[in-house]
Parts: sequence; structure tokens; C-alpha cells
Amino acid sequence: MTDDLFAPLSIRGTEIRNRVMVSPMCQYSCERDGLATDWHETHLGSRATGGAGIVMTEATAVEPRGRISPNDLGIWSDDHADALAPVADFVSERGATPAIQLAHAGRKASKTPPWDGSEPLQPDEGGWETVAPSAEPYPYADDEPPRTARMDEDDIEAVVDAFVAGAERALDAGFEIAEVHAAHGYLLHEFLSPVTNHRDDEYGGDFESRTRLVREITAAVREVWPGDKPVFVRVSATDWLPDRESWTVEDTAELAPLLAEAGADLVDVSSGGIHPDQRVPDAGANYQVPYAERVGEATEALVGAVGGITEPKQADALIRNDRADLAIVGREHLRDPYFALHAAEELGADERVEWPIQYRRAVGK
Repeated sequence: MTDDLFAPLSIRGTEIRNRVMVSPMCQYSCERDGLATDWHETHLGSRATGGAGIVMTEATAVEPRGRISPNDLGIWSDDHADALAPVADFVSERGATPAIQLAHAGRKASKTPPWDGSEPLQPDEGGWETVAPSAEPYPYADDEPPRTARMDEDDIEAVVDAFVAGAERALDAGFEIAEVHAAHGYLLHEFLSPVTNHRDDEYGGDFESRTRLVREITAAVREVWPGDKPVFVRVSATDWLPDRESWTVEDTAELAPLLAEAGADLVDVSSGGIHPDQRVPDAGANYQVPYAERVGEATEALVGAVGGITEPKQADALIRNDRADLAIVGREHLRDPYFALHAAEELGADERVEWPIQYRRAVGK
């Protein structure tokens, strides 16, 4: 029988109730040192109540300098795990699978939230020195970036250790899926792309060396993550920079089976973010889905598609036509926390989802 949007998905020993995943979306809402607040529990818990199969946190920094902004979520201490535990518990109680995206912002760190302009913050403004594979700051158009330091071998080892420690704390907090963030111009993507990686050591130069760090971190997270729980990796399939040497869809297709060998169960396929000169075509419906399909052709790992997925029939068709294993829905979940429940109604899959008992009188159940 052909799988559809509401077919359950088993990955290792983890049973996911359907193929709808809430995409990691930064909330920039921490009030103190990266600690989760009531906002995070309400935001993520409502999407679990709304019927999604997987509910994933925003990019969660594995060390303080890995935050995009001072208001970003963190997982670099036991206090952070304690603050996130109620979030994971509530998501689980509502029947969804709690997931966490482990992240480091690299040279795109130390800036204000989007509603304050995403402007770079200097250390005397509450920012910090950023780190990257090469000592080249992100090229902001009109603002001076904070100093960016080239990572040495000790820095690289420390970041690997930070991802591992973050995974261990996330597990203690109750998360069932760990995703390694290697997309959108953040640190691991910076190592992958020749646009930002100008090293000539074992972490730079050719494809094997530029992909070494993400492979090492994926393997290290897999080693501490239980064998019955999945590990995902989010990648940018292309830098959208056709006129210069950059990371391409074919690079991603070559990387995908290596990530699977390192222990990734699913590749979450997004795109872009490495440089402001990127030229993204019309970001309409399914605009990144062809990249997920290309990755799926190259690896035995599962594949998630994200970008421009807004309609139930559209998301269902991705699964039915074997274009992806997960429909990863971002902004539509901001507009409609109950997207999955409404999708089930529209698709005639009502008997396979369960509205909260408190809400059933509103839907005639």
C-alpha cells in the first residue's frame, strides 16, 4: 500500500505517528543565557497538540558563541537541559516525537533578532567574537561585523565535544531525535562550502577534507545517541551561487551516503544561506523538493523535503509520489499550529488523528 501523509513512520525503534514534521524555526525568545521559557513550551507544545508527527526545536546552540543572537536557545549546560525537559515531556504527552536541532552559528553568530534588523553585535554591545573555518567575517552590507577567528585544531575538537555533550544533555531532557545542523551558512555549512572554507589542512581544500567535520560530528552524535533513536542532518543542497566555486546539489548528493555511513538516518534537505549574494529563484511551492529527490536517489537514508509546503494535498502528494519521506512544514505551522489536524480533515484521514478532547465540540466529534 502506498504511504501517505498520515502513514506512521518507523525509524530504528522510534515510531512516528505521521509524516508531518515541524521545521526548526528560531524564536529569538530566550530571556536569559539560552534557557528555554514558557514561550518555547507553548510554541512547540501547541504544534504537538496540532497533530504533527515530529516537533523539532529551533537551532539550539551547543556553546554560547554558537548562538545566532543573544536570545537564542542553548544546550551547553545541565540547566539548559532542565529548562527543555518540560518541553520534550509535553510534546511527548501530546503524541508527537520531540526532536532537537543541535547547532553552531559560526560566523553568522552575534547579531540582533530579525525584528531588530539582524544587525551584527560587537562585544561591547553584548556580542562576541565569532569563529569560522577561515578568518573571514560574514559580509554584512552596511554594518561592521564582529571579529571572526579562524578555528585551530583545539577549537575544532572543542566544537565536536560540544555537539556530543549537547546530544547527551538533549537525551537526558527527553528528546528522541537529534538533528545536526549543517545548513544555512552556519558553522558546519561554512566548512562544507568553498565560499567560506579556505583552509589547506585536513579540514579544508578538497571535498573529503571540507566534509570531514560534519561527518565526524554526525558519527560522534550517533555514538552517544541510543541505537533505537534517529539522527538527522540538515543540509543546504546548494549555495545558490552559480557564478563562483560553491557548494552544489551534486556535492550534496555525494555527501548524503557518507552521512548515512556516519550514522544519519535522514537527510533534511534545505538550501542557501552561505552568502548574501545568493540568487534564489522564485521560492514558490515545493521549490526545494527537487533537491530532496536528488539526494534520495544518492542514498539509502530517508529524506525530508522543506520549503514552500503549505497545503495538505501538496504535502500528501510528496509522500504518495515517493518524493520525500517527511513533509517538513515551517511557516505554515506559524500560521496554523493545527496544520496536521486540518490536513487530516481535508484529506479524509480523520479516523487516523485525534483532536484533543477539549476541542472536539468545535469539530463535531
